Amino acid sequence: MTTPHPRLFATMISRALLLPAMVVAGLSMAGCSSTEEAAKTPDEPPADQLFSDAEQALEGGEQKKAAKLYDEVERLYPTSQWAKRAMIMSAFASYEHGDYEKAILSAQRYLDFYPSDKDAAYAQYLVAVSHYDQIVDVGRDQARTRQALQSLRELVNRYPESEYAREGRLKLDLALDHLAGKEMEVGRYYLKRGNYVASIERFRVVVENFQTTSHVEEALHRLVESYLALGVNREAQAAAAVLGKNFPGSAWYLDSYALLTGQDLRPEENDGSWITKVWRRVVKNEWL
Repeated sequence: MTTPHPRLFATMISRALLLPAMVVAGLSMAGCSSTEEAAKTPDEPPADQLFSDAEQALEGGEQKKAAKLYDEVERLYPTSQWAKRAMIMSAFASYEHGDYEKAILSAQRYLDFYPSDKDAAYAQYLVAVSHYDQIVDVGRDQARTRQALQSLRELVNRYPESEYAREGRLKLDLALDHLAGKEMEVGRYYLKRGNYVASIERFRVVVENFQTTSHVEEALHRLVESYLALGVNREAQAAAAVLGKNFPGSAWYLDSYALLTGQDLRPEENDGSWITKVWRRVVKNEWL
């Protein structure tokens, strides 16, 4: 099933709330506690009117105004059914406005109050995409990427059958690729400056933790380069062997093979190499 865009989901919620006038009035009266009705001043509009105003603002592109109106519904009628719906709609409106922090807070509050609700998966989705949309380029700190990963994993693990899990998995893969790219950038930086021990540590992270990303082939080749530069030929041969075994047609493998044969060496598995051990640990599930 194709994952609906957040706006489509919000429209579905809004349409479900736009009941015939008599039903809306009944829901409003039933949802509001006697305490709320008693405390409401004549100047305060009823919950259904506030919600309608919020929807009009949202449809008119005034997301910030809509979020404030949804918040007002929750503030004035906290125990009503309108408050529950307004909470998640406020999160959506804030997300559409680009106020990701407020979107996260509103969606997380919804999850805190209604963790098993039918719309909880959507609330978790909003938390995840609000983090995800703030991911920065690999040249900068990746704290936001890690937050996105955590919330995406929660979406996939807690709501695996939801219509949002599929998109969550796709974004999870992209976020992992992003983190691997950061490690590669730093590793290449050290490699160019001849700091081979430091470069190996970065490429090792990619090989051990990001085997499913697009960077693993290059990481293995860079390990061949780094180990050869240090004269640790056995590890270089092991890295090339894993690369050739899993990506035999890769341009990176051809480069690694050329480096080795240039020193009268060949790719060769090494039972004592950490690279071989990692490969054997993940091969059944992720490689080959």
